[in-house]
Amino acid sequence: MRTPKFRLLSLVLLALAALPLLGQRASNRLRPSPNASVSQTIGVTEVTLSYSRPGAKGRKVWGELVPYGQLWRTGANEATTISVSKDVLIEGQKLAAGTYALFTLPTENEWTVVFNKNAKLWGTRDYDAAQDALRIKVKPQPADHEEWMSFRFTDLTDSSATLVLRWEKLAVPLKLQEAPAPPAGPAPSEEKKPAAAAESDPRPEGSGVWQFDTGG
Repeated sequence: MRTPKFRLLSLVLLALAALPLLGQRASNRLRPSPNASVSQTIGVTEVTLSYSRPGAKGRKVWGELVPYGQLWRTGANEATTISVSKDVLIEGQKLAAGTYALFTLPTENEWTVVFNKNAKLWGTRDYDAAQDALRIKVKPQPADHEEWMSFRFTDLTDSSATLVLRWEKLAVPLKLQEAPAPPAGPAPSEEKKPAAAAESDPRPEGSGVWQFDTGG
């Protein structure tokens, strides 16, 4: 006869066995805002963004779906992240190499773009301003309609590019540049060593000739 303890153990084992299947179903579930990523090499610096792409779907985005004056995850689902393999300048301000959550604070005429050191956030939940690595202000620009939010790189040169956020009828550009290498320190000066004084011959002057002449 099965005891209550045996039944409980059986239920626990069944639940553990079902976990991988549940995880697989969750990973295969269709997301309304699909995942996306975009990368660009700027000079020798790799820049990569990972984000989810919400769709406008007939809704008014700016000022309604995305309220003005409130921190936004700049996408959907998990916080958007940006990774830079080396130090870069963003709108002229230095951002150290690393991975950051990318938040924005939109208003009608000006946006604040926030790079936060905690890159493992779900949306803006648990956001801590004390972890901000950089904040910059940029101007949004009118653009042709873009149904699905996207990031793209434009104006690529050997050392710079423009990262553009596009959605609905708005574009938000960010100028990225490779950070200049720190100036090399002065080369160590080579001290001139004084010429070594000629060693004096302890023998009497001419003794060598004398020895040669006498064979001594």
